[in-house]
Amino acid sequence: MTAVAAEPLTTGGGFYARRHFPGQDLVIAVAMGIIGFVVGSAVIGATISGGLAYTATSDQSDVDFVLGCLFGVGAFLAGLGFFGYPLRRMLGHRVEHHEVDTGGVERYFRLCTDHKVVGIQYLVGVLFFFFVAGLNAMFMRTQLLFPTETVVSANQYVSLVSLHGTMMMQMMSAVIIGPLGNYLVPIMLGAKRMAFPRLEALSFWLVPAASFILLSSLALGGFPTGWTGYASLADQAKIGMDCYLLSFALIAIALAIVGFNMIATILTMRAPGLSWGRLPIFVWATFATGFLMLLAAPVLVVTMTLVLLDRTAGTSFFLTSGGGTPYLYENLFWVFGHPEVYILALPGFGVVLEIICVFARKPLWGYPLAVAAMLGVSLLSFFVWQHHLFVSGINANLRPFFMLTTEMISIPTGFIFLNAIGTLWRGKIRYTVPMLFSLALFFNFFIGGVSGVFNSDAPSDVTTHGSFFVVGHFHYTIMGGLVFAFFAGIYYWFPKFTGVMLNETLGKIQFWLFFVAFNSTFFPFLIVGFLGQPRRVSAYDPQLQGLNDWITASAYCIGISMLVFIANLVYSLVFRREVAEENPWQSKSIEWMLPSPVPRENFETTPRIVAGPYGYGVKDAPPVAILGPVIPAVVGK
Repeated sequence: MTAVAAEPLTTGGGFYARRHFPGQDLVIAVAMGIIGFVVGSAVIGATISGGLAYTATSDQSDVDFVLGCLFGVGAFLAGLGFFGYPLRRMLGHRVEHHEVDTGGVERYFRLCTDHKVVGIQYLVGVLFFFFVAGLNAMFMRTQLLFPTETVVSANQYVSLVSLHGTMMMQMMSAVIIGPLGNYLVPIMLGAKRMAFPRLEALSFWLVPAASFILLSSLALGGFPTGWTGYASLADQAKIGMDCYLLSFALIAIALAIVGFNMIATILTMRAPGLSWGRLPIFVWATFATGFLMLLAAPVLVVTMTLVLLDRTAGTSFFLTSGGGTPYLYENLFWVFGHPEVYILALPGFGVVLEIICVFARKPLWGYPLAVAAMLGVSLLSFFVWQHHLFVSGINANLRPFFMLTTEMISIPTGFIFLNAIGTLWRGKIRYTVPMLFSLALFFNFFIGGVSGVFNSDAPSDVTTHGSFFVVGHFHYTIMGGLVFAFFAGIYYWFPKFTGVMLNETLGKIQFWLFFVAFNSTFFPFLIVGFLGQPRRVSAYDPQLQGLNDWITASAYCIGISMLVFIANLVYSLVFRREVAEENPWQSKSIEWMLPSPVPRENFETTPRIVAGPYGYGVKDAPPVAILGPVIPAVVGK
């Protein structure tokens, strides 16, 4: 290891070249964000809003709060140094844009253009907000131990449901692409960085800003709309609704940035020899997801902006009293909302297909079919949005078309199941923790797909749409797919991130507890839904209390399984650091040809790709790539 002398550290024009303590930039950024909010709301907001003519749905507090948040987010980003680099370049100054990796924790609390640091930032961020949203779910289930309002009031319960659903959808949008995509895609391409590293960093720092705004709704009365934010209820809600609108708009901007950056990186940063037919399937999944993000997320930004204008500027895009219609909001929201489901699902499919090849010791069966399936899902996801409107006044003549497209999307999804089954067939399977989570995804997603048939057909959807049946279906497809894929990926690539193995025994305890508790929780959702229990309502038929008590007890077990995961992290990183081998899984993918953790520059020289990543079971299969000397890890003072 070679020590590097300390030198001024710039991240593209940040305000401070020398660091005094870890997190200094973040502390400064938060302080500037608070100042920006005060200035935006108390000074600029009061000045601008003074000249507005208010309607019954637009008031001073909304205008001041929205402007305060916008100025606060801008000041927060300025405190991190995002504007220094472009401003100095615009003024004609020569800016040194390089980073010295000191190896400390400081880099995780500031603007950093190393894609691996951004991946770890995403990992910590989404885990934190995932656990916050999960704790929220525990409060909801505690109320549902009783068929009447006992723990919280009806309004408080709706606010809990709304916050839980919104946090999960916002954070889960980045739970795979954020940590795994940012960390692994450049390495899998043989590149040293993302195509636009500063945009990559921006996409992350928008997430905590949006999350803080959303959580502030708790102090502002919450919002009563669920995670969908339907008008015209959104127009009538209190100021907490502004938190929902602003946070979702920021998340959508981050998604669009990530999608653009991933597409640009995959198109332009591939190493010599890395043809489209040699791309790892996880990269293909990321590529398909990038187009969904780039095309769908801007629709959400526009939709949230229009609602904010209705609430602050006296417009009436969704107000019937002014000539608007809430039906327009539903269409705009679900034009984003259904591709969003596959923004969540496709990266998970990519993760598990990568993993099952390694632990079945077989090439990916039907590789071209898997690629076609992911691209087909991406295309068809834009043709199914109105099945969410079957009970919302949709023209009856349109129902058969959207029933057909919804059922058609199950065809490419089924191809991915065939890829998995073909790969597992007669394979030498090792039931490691990553493999167990990967296999569980297909079990859960199968139940989610079968239950989705009832929602894709208009006659049965009329019965089940507003019930817990839809909630169960949604959790089987998203949580049963995405979250299991996330844990599969974390257990599999954690040695690459840290150089340390997670404990196998604790991992298997977590898996079995989580898997059993998950199905014990959400399969009864389908039952109580068929029996007529409405969603987003705290009171229900007392005859269903026994089932609800069972569900709540099972949900608590899911919470315990998450605590086991945290215990595994702490035990493995702090108390018993089992140093990982260079390639503990005997994978043939290029990322496992590098040291763990990966050096700052990834590759000293651009590698040359000479084979595909799935040469398992092939006698005398060549290595995936020919690498130059690897830069050793840099250790600072």
